Amino acid sequence: MTDKIYNVLFLCTGNSARSIIAEAIINRVGAGRFNGFSAGSQPKGEVHPFTLQLLKTMNHDTGFARSKNWEEFAAPGAPELDFVFTVCDNAAAEACPVWPGQPMSAHWGVPDPAAVEGTEAEKHFAFADTYRMLSNRISVFTSLPLASIDQLTLQKRLDDIGREKREAG
Repeated sequence: MTDKIYNVLFLCTGNSARSIIAEAIINRVGAGRFNGFSAGSQPKGEVHPFTLQLLKTMNHDTGFARSKNWEEFAAPGAPELDFVFTVCDNAAAEACPVWPGQPMSAHWGVPDPAAVEGTEAEKHFAFADTYRMLSNRISVFTSLPLASIDQLTLQKRLDDIGREKREAG
């Protein structure tokens, strides 16, 4: 089944930075093979301005970006999810809704760039670093041979991606 398009949901508490960035990246990197979505357990109701600025700088269309509740993806008529990744430690510890289709899940926690205090330059760097970390993980994920790998091996690979060090590059 090499023509399958996989639906991937990225979760974070506020759905204003990390999960939105991940959604943008997978929709670019995995175009044609993956549909990315994002949501939050307690959405802020707006996307962080630095997130939008970063995505525009990286030539992403930001028309998709909105802060939304994860319940949207557990409701009738929602896309059936193949993968759910938490990108913040708070969301990983919360009780998630029951996802239709029982998607595979893993925790890919990265530091919250919106929580960084300091100069404008330091804050912008934090967002760029988040983009780099998520881009690296998503690139590894989208290169996995999903159609030919067994579920146990795939789950281990997904977990390993989340444990990768935040190496430079």
